[in-house]
Amino acid sequence: MATEILMPQLGLTMEEGEVTKWLKKEGDAVKAGEPIVEITTDKLTNEVNAEVDGTLIKIVAQEGEDIPVKGLLGYIGKAGETVGAAPAAAPAAAPAAAAPAAPAQPKKDTSIIVIGAGPGGYVAAIRASQLGAKVTVIDEKYLGGTCLNIGCIPTKCLLHSAELISEIKDQGKDIGVDVEGVKVNFPQVIKHKNEISHKLTSGIGGLFKANKIKHVEGTASFVDSKTLAVKSPDGKTENMTADAYVIATGSINAIPPIPGLKDNPNCIDSTGALSLEKLPKSMVVIGGGVIGLEIACAYAAFGTKITVVEALDHVLPMLDGDLTKIGVAHMKKMGIEFHLECPVQSVENSAVGAKVVCLDKKTNKEVSFEAEKVLVAVGRRPNTKSINLEAAGIENQKGRIVVNDQMQTNVPNIYAIGDCVLGKAQLAHTASAMGEVAVENIMGIPAVYDERTNPTCVYIEPEAASVGLTEEKAKELGIDYIVGKFPMSGNGKALIMNGGEGIVKIIAGKEYNEVLGMHIIGPRASDLICEGALAIEAELTVEDLIATIHSHPTVTEAMREAALDSLGRCIHMPNKKKK
Repeated sequence: MATEILMPQLGLTMEEGEVTKWLKKEGDAVKAGEPIVEITTDKLTNEVNAEVDGTLIKIVAQEGEDIPVKGLLGYIGKAGETVGAAPAAAPAAAPAAAAPAAPAQPKKDTSIIVIGAGPGGYVAAIRASQLGAKVTVIDEKYLGGTCLNIGCIPTKCLLHSAELISEIKDQGKDIGVDVEGVKVNFPQVIKHKNEISHKLTSGIGGLFKANKIKHVEGTASFVDSKTLAVKSPDGKTENMTADAYVIATGSINAIPPIPGLKDNPNCIDSTGALSLEKLPKSMVVIGGGVIGLEIACAYAAFGTKITVVEALDHVLPMLDGDLTKIGVAHMKKMGIEFHLECPVQSVENSAVGAKVVCLDKKTNKEVSFEAEKVLVAVGRRPNTKSINLEAAGIENQKGRIVVNDQMQTNVPNIYAIGDCVLGKAQLAHTASAMGEVAVENIMGIPAVYDERTNPTCVYIEPEAASVGLTEEKAKELGIDYIVGKFPMSGNGKALIMNGGEGIVKIIAGKEYNEVLGMHIIGPRASDLICEGALAIEAELTVEDLIATIHSHPTVTEAMREAALDSLGRCIHMPNKKKK
């Protein structure tokens, strides 16, 4: 019986490969382990070896064809043996295969209603308009959603002010900048934050006008799968219909059922922390995730005494462990105290403001912490309660909407994107990417959301950013991998900017050296991480990163050095690996 020759997976991220050259022709004898065909995936070329002795009795995939992983390339069997006309996994190349296929043409006269004007909703609306759709956006409050108004942008405004304060206080004297009497003008910090948010939200309004997008203020809920009831601020309700709907309602802060929490006015969420009129002298942060620690870093730099309590035995679980160690060490230098494995039992009134009572699992004893303010940052929940998913028959799990890779729900004309969907990263840039995918599919242009290249950025001090597999995840999946590391202390630009604190870490496949993950903590990590995302998308190897000349003096040189280190070739650090 003939043996199939299948397209191998030459790297974890490979989805298809091109048949570059057949090294044997039909009728040739082959031996097990002998190269029979060359396969190329982006810049990576490999030979596929025969698995058995025999004769190459049939070539199915022709040179120049792109074949998906596990797709059929040909057959090895006995001389003279015949096989059925099994179809190749990819269609035979047409005579003009070298010419690019004509792009799919968007549907005309399609009406789309987008529910929500955050970074997912407004991007979806603009893209839909570009494709010729008639677009209406419904939002009950303001353009820009949580991100621009009470989330990403305001937080980064505070962090920028905090970073400047820290640089002047901690680094100024060493670099010859002597400043006396540096103090925080907290009302001005908040004013600057508000001004930036207003500029950006106003800009969205301008983009809506330019793209002829109708903005309706109000709250929307489904009457059925084809009808929305929209309640305006004046209390009037009207029904609206469209050919397709995009749910982009985002998420809201989760409030845990901790006794006494809701009754104490000094317990605030992230929205409250971004709108305080007076700088608190002390703050307890409940939760060691991204939101809590970003705000903790900002207020610690302003001079607030910060205490973090976390039920788990670690913080920032989404980051590679090496990054977390560096980040926590720096936050401790800032004066932030951490109490891990310390779940909150209750919140009580205090003369100071609030008293947080916890159970220290390490000692099994009750401990308490008092502060002027208590920041509750234990995560977010989907903002879908008011839109009546059940009336439209939309499948969901506790409000999180189930979608496929086209961002389509189980109801064909309804799509969902962003924080309100199930099982996807809750980040502004992922919502935007999902929005484009959703409306392109609505308009007849096939598109798929792929989270492999989605970076996670944590704006603690110093910044941390991650994309792809962490070392912990690679171990969990049983993947053979190599690691390259380079400390920021060996990078000239990083030394100038923050004294060389941080690291770049690259995870690559052991067999083919393809980049599987990149992790950075240090100056401008959130800007640099896109090199890692691009490497994963393009299936680049560490050799490709090494072959790319990185400008000097920049922090990006540390990324190339990390790639060099993975092969034992590091230039600016002694090598411990074999060359």
